[in-house]
Amino acid sequence: MVRAILVVTLTALLAGCIGSPDTPRRDAARRTGATVSQSPQARACLAGLGATQASFTPLADQYYGAGCSTLGTVRLGWLQGDEGRLEVANLGPVSCPVATALQGWARFGVDRAARQILGSALVRIETMGSYSCRNVAGTSRLSAHATANAVDIAAFRLADGRRISVVSDWNSPSPQVRAFLRTVRDSACKRFGTVLTPDYNEAHRDHLHLEPGGLRPFCR
Repeated sequence: MVRAILVVTLTALLAGCIGSPDTPRRDAARRTGATVSQSPQARACLAGLGATQASFTPLADQYYGAGCSTLGTVRLGWLQGDEGRLEVANLGPVSCPVATALQGWARFGVDRAARQILGSALVRIETMGSYSCRNVAGTSRLSAHATANAVDIAAFRLADGRRISVVSDWNSPSPQVRAFLRTVRDSACKRFGTVLTPDYNEAHRDHLHLEPGGLRPFCR
């Protein structure tokens, strides 16, 4: 009996939410009729994400047709920084690997760069969303957004009130602001397989596109 209680408690802690990581997924599945992934990879990813102390809710798997789906996704409540919570704005469902990479990047890449370069802590990351059933612009190939495997970053809000945005500050007259944005880009390139910035093309002039995986990492 004691062993069973310990197992349940450990599972809850790893999931970063009350109850086992499968409970919200099963409840959502009952409401929507969606199937729920039980793969070992999904369980391991959720456990790893829970260990970071990020707040998240596992979501039921959904298929939308035309190749679009959200499988093994979570909804992030907040990310964990060195000294407190980091808010995430306008973010829909993201795959667990995206959430895990985003957590590491936010804490070790963005928050620390903000403190060291700009002298103020990060408090919020503003996004342009994650899941969207669409093709890569100008092609017939599905975007990683169509499977919630990408997130677009628009801006960063600091504790001192400053808002550093990609569209306004990528070529800022301030060398510190430019250094901050290049540093967070370089950090993202270490955690994501594909990172696209305003230096890539006009379509990315106002955001950083972050996408995990890929056999050939691409950072531009």
